[in-house]
Amino acid sequence: MLSIIVGLHLLVAVSLIPFLPIGPLGQALASLYMIASCALMPIGFRSRGINSKPLAWASLMTMGIFSSLAVFALIRALVLGVLMVVGVDVAAHWAQGSAIAVLVGVGMVTLVGVYTARRVAPVKSVQIPLKGLPEAFEGFTIVQISDIHVGPTIKRRYIERIVERVNSLQPDYVAVTGDLVDGSVAQLSQHIGPLANLNGAHGVGVVTGNHEYYSGAPAWVAELRRMGLTVLMNEHRIIEREGAALVIAGITDYSAGAYEPSHTSDARAAIAGAPTDACKILLAHQPRSSEAARDAGFDLQLSGHTHGGQFWPWMHFVRMQQPWVAGIHHLGKLTVYISRGTGYWGPPIRFAAPSEITRIRLVAA
Repeated sequence: MLSIIVGLHLLVAVSLIPFLPIGPLGQALASLYMIASCALMPIGFRSRGINSKPLAWASLMTMGIFSSLAVFALIRALVLGVLMVVGVDVAAHWAQGSAIAVLVGVGMVTLVGVYTARRVAPVKSVQIPLKGLPEAFEGFTIVQISDIHVGPTIKRRYIERIVERVNSLQPDYVAVTGDLVDGSVAQLSQHIGPLANLNGAHGVGVVTGNHEYYSGAPAWVAELRRMGLTVLMNEHRIIEREGAALVIAGITDYSAGAYEPSHTSDARAAIAGAPTDACKILLAHQPRSSEAARDAGFDLQLSGHTHGGQFWPWMHFVRMQQPWVAGIHHLGKLTVYISRGTGYWGPPIRFAAPSEITRIRLVAA
């Protein structure tokens, strides 16, 4: 990883700095920035253990900026290469202007991306039809939040604003679909505390995501339960209204068994003993749990994990690991909704993949 980071920095520096109209002093400063970026990026990948807030911000911002810089510089190099092949005088007409354009593009992505990531996630309203939904549950609302990633740059006040917005929607149920934390209980319990104030008329359900397992999942499950939240570990709850039933189940993360064998994800166990004629909703962090959910007989799966790609162009690579990136999808009779997430991971940047607090309204198909 270090070799890749160093190599990419050298490539970007050599392909951009000589073509910028900034003079010898500017080129020296640009070179120093690239050296600093190369040193800070590896720290960003280990930011979960950083106690220094300024260092966490510096390393993670550097990671985000260089991600865009490397992509834009590569696109520039490819375009210039094509122009050279077709015989255009690149040095005279395109090299300097395109180098400046790269910096302008990176600046725009960074400024817009930081604003989009740091604001309170907007509410996205979604209506999902379900076959066999009892009349008593027509219009039942589930507010989903996901992938908050409390950690190096997301702290208590950020969580308080999310909770305020969720509660203002007066949901029937609140679904928290994993990746709440990036750090230990000792580090973050004071910051995640406001989640105890989430208010759903019929409860709040939480499932684990892969980042809980990077951060000590058993301790976090215990802490969330101590806070009064219902953590669904391959189990379900039945909501009754006017003699009708709705089943809401939750499974552990798709990868949980690799970290805690006793936490292995099991959709069939989550639904065992549930009324066979009731509509069944599954909270599952990763979209790729959908095949197991379909086979177990669920009607709706609510997931997160992908962040919608978080910022361009990474949304185009999500499909290498997950069946879908965001939004509503279908697998047989199973409907899957994938949230783009309510916070962010790593760089405090979101571009072309805004965060969301999802207000889901159930209606009869």
